[in-house]
Amino acid sequence: MNAVVDNARRAVREAYERLRTYFIVALQAGLAAGLSWSIASNLLHNPQPLFAPAAAVGTIAAAIGNRVRRTAELLAGVILGVLAGDLIIEVIGAGPVQTGFVVALAISVAVLFRGSGAVMVQAGSTAVLLGTVSPEGPDLAVPRTANALVGGLTAVAVALLILPINPVRVVHRAAGPTLDLFAHQLTVTADALREGNAAGAQEALDRLVAAEAERRQTTEIVAAAQEVAVLSPWWRRRRELLSRYEHAADHLELAFVNARGMVRRSVSLLDAGEPVPPDLPRSVEHFGQALRLLHRDFLAGRVPDIARARAVQAAGEARRAYAEGLGFSGTIVVSQLGIVVSETLQASGLDMAEANRQAGITAGI
Repeated sequence: MNAVVDNARRAVREAYERLRTYFIVALQAGLAAGLSWSIASNLLHNPQPLFAPAAAVGTIAAAIGNRVRRTAELLAGVILGVLAGDLIIEVIGAGPVQTGFVVALAISVAVLFRGSGAVMVQAGSTAVLLGTVSPEGPDLAVPRTANALVGGLTAVAVALLILPINPVRVVHRAAGPTLDLFAHQLTVTADALREGNAAGAQEALDRLVAAEAERRQTTEIVAAAQEVAVLSPWWRRRRELLSRYEHAADHLELAFVNARGMVRRSVSLLDAGEPVPPDLPRSVEHFGQALRLLHRDFLAGRVPDIARARAVQAAGEARRAYAEGLGFSGTIVVSQLGIVVSETLQASGLDMAEANRQAGITAGI
């Protein structure tokens, strides 16, 4: 019963954190939709302005960290669809067969120009729209292109000028819970190693695998924050801080992947009944602490000396565990600990050679 209550509380807490992180996106989408509709209808006198708010919402919600690129892709796809649809239908007319042909042609042209999935979707949907209108019907090519331009540009203006996110606050809200979750599961793994509890280590691994989607969302949020810091005049003073965090995110990505593999090997170690020297669980736990400390140092604008020291401590404990004697899986755990410590030290700002030296990788572990 307690486990059910704890799981329910955790689910509610995680849902609240997601809403708190993404609520600004909902506000941006709503504002961009209203503004783009008003511009297309009242200023451009477009009798069918629906695509303008649709384009605005698509730009806001579908590419949180790449709004400018998303707008360019949106316009490129619409223009390709217009060119294929309008020109070909003038020759072969409208109808189901013609529509299929035009859609295939529009997407093929998008592929030839190395368009992304978004470009192909817009090219195909625009071709469908034009292909289903009879020659006597209204000309939708120009209005749709104008709506795409209005929607995309309005979305960029809202995201970067009118209602930009606070990049530091958003990174803190998104990355903090993710790092805490990851560090907590490393502590759970360390406890499982101390107690010889393979089921406990497996639960930690399952939780890390389930949290993969959250970690990807965090990467997306960091990209969005960096975009705002670079392009929004209101937040350029935070550019250096966010640049450091984006650099760190690349190395932490590798650290997370290898740490998950380390936990998986810890399960194998316990299942096989291999020896677990006391320094091994201490090393795993201290590495998790180093992740938490690194995040806090970044957001506070401090040099992450304490986080580095804790990561180096974890590497030293892993080497001592190796010296005391380990089985096959235990040796792999220590090797992966050296890798994750090195990636964490590089995330803190050290170059690769120095990070590898302090992680003890040159020692052949």
